[in-house]
Formats: sequence, structure tokens, C-alpha cells
Amino acid sequence: MIPAMPATAATSRQSSVAALRFGRLVAMGAVTVLILVAGVWGSWGTAQHVMLTKGRESGTVKVTSCAQDTCSGPFTPGSAGARARGQVVIARGVAVRKGETYAVVVKPGTDEVVRSGPAGVLNAWVPLGGALLLASVVVAGGLRLGRLAWILAGSGLILLTTTFIAL
Repeated sequence: MIPAMPATAATSRQSSVAALRFGRLVAMGAVTVLILVAGVWGSWGTAQHVMLTKGRESGTVKVTSCAQDTCSGPFTPGSAGARARGQVVIARGVAVRKGETYAVVVKPGTDEVVRSGPAGVLNAWVPLGGALLLASVVVAGGLRLGRLAWILAGSGLILLTTTFIAL
């Protein structure tokens, strides 16, 4: 400290730096939580049907036709209480091909189905994998927590890679 400088100037500078650091931590923490909640929210719309199958209609669908965003085909029931349907719709992804048969679960009250089994569970959680990768960048840069950032990035990468291999 410069001898002519009063002690209160140094103290106020230290407190303002601490306040800015705290504000950065709060803001980046909120952004991180928002990204992760959005990833879970985006995944849960499909994951709930795949993971909580008790009381839901399950069976198989043989894909007979595909449009730009969806594929369709007849549904063959595989669980008690399921009824056969002439035409159900499944979202067209990289893993849905015409002529193939997939294990599926029917979304209640619709003729829309989602893939079931391990591949369906992994596919449902892909948005969370992307959110984990994005959150790792925020944690590394904004919060400056390198280890936590590597854990988030590794988790997201493992989830996405496992999904790619499973499908």
C-alpha cells in the first residue's frame, strides 16, 4: 500500500473484488444448473415412457414407411393389455430404418411409440449427455472448477458414446 493512500481504499477494493467474484460464481452456477435442468427436462419426455413401463403397452413395430421426420408401421403387442394397431408412429432417428423391427412402448393415449430396452433408455437420455458437455464448459470457464468440469464432460461423453454404440 502507498503510504499516502488511506487504508479504507484498499479495504473497499478488496470487498468489491470479493463481491464481483461472488457474483460470477452465483451467475455461472445458475447457468450451469439451468443447462442441466434443461437436459433432464428434454430427456424426461421420452425417458419416462421407456423407464416406467409398468402398465404401459409394449411390443414391437415393423417399420414399413418413413417420411422426413417419422417412420410408421404395424404394432404387434407384447404385453398383457396391449392391443394390436395397424399403424403407429416412431420418431425417425439415425437408428430407425425401414424394414427393421424394434421393441417399443406406446405413449399413453396416442399412436406414438418410443424405443424400449437398453438402447431406448440410452437414446432417451441423449439430451442430458449434450447438456453435461455444455455445462462442463461453463463450469471450467465460469466457475474455474477444472475437476468438476472434467467429470461432467466425461459423463456426457460416456453417455453419448454408449448410446452411439448401442444404437
